[in-house]
Amino acid sequence: MTASGALVAEMSEIFDPNCCQIVRADCMEVLPTLDTASFDALITDPPYSSGGQYRGDRMQNASNKYSVAGTKAEYIKHEFEGDNMDQRAFTSWAAHWLALCRRAVKPGGVAAIFIDWRQLAALYDAIQWGGWILRGIIPWDKTNGRPHPGRPRQQCEFIVWASNGPLSIKRSAPHMPGLLTCSPPAARSRTHQTEKPLKLMRQLVHICEDGGRIIDPFAGSGTTICAAALEGFTGLGLERNEYHARIAQDRLAKTVKEVEGQMIDGAGASNDWLGAAAGHTPVDREGTKPQPVENNCGHPH
Repeated sequence: MTASGALVAEMSEIFDPNCCQIVRADCMEVLPTLDTASFDALITDPPYSSGGQYRGDRMQNASNKYSVAGTKAEYIKHEFEGDNMDQRAFTSWAAHWLALCRRAVKPGGVAAIFIDWRQLAALYDAIQWGGWILRGIIPWDKTNGRPHPGRPRQQCEFIVWASNGPLSIKRSAPHMPGLLTCSPPAARSRTHQTEKPLKLMRQLVHICEDGGRIIDPFAGSGTTICAAALEGFTGLGLERNEYHARIAQDRLAKTVKEVEGQMIDGAGASNDWLGAAAGHTPVDREGTKPQPVENNCGHPH
């Protein structure tokens, strides 16, 4: 289903806070319609409008900027939009949707947003313009950055995190590592040009309070919401590209079946690997484990 104009009001009745969903929709149309303080966290990977040092580099399509030369995967045929802005336009645009998301996130909730080194300063400004309180950066070490003769490799992207107002030290969330290390999906196994690894996102969703609800306005291949389902959270992903929305919905439906199978078998989500899989000490959640989702309705809409 796509959201446009009058359909947005109708779609508000579709959003179920008790499950994980991915809906084909333009976040700029849907975010203003969401109930105030109805989510616990914003976790998203927006278009960076980066991919080059110069304007000509930024103006290339997403496949040329972010895909390995010669890749023949199906997703190459389906470009995502919004990745050709200059830095001033990107900052203004990001501040707008960040403000809309802050209205939808509860006071004391958090945000975690991916970005690269070129747009890091711009995102810092946009987060604050959107009313969030900056809290820090979590580097993502991709381990396999392209070598650059005579200079360091650009092998990290960054996750800027923030809070909607004061952040309680008693919030129900684990002690997370300050560095995440995980290789990106291989080009041949991706379904999206900038797809993030599921292992990485299964760690990152724990920045949300246990059992909380996550909003991802740029769902892409659906990794964030799939990770949320696997780790015992609920969530809503919005993706306006028809191809990517359909792929993400199918992927989530398979993930939901996996979660339901674990519940039938009596095996809940486990955090034993969390952090240790990336070479870190496992997170400390004082003996607790995330609970499986009881009503996970990740079917396509």
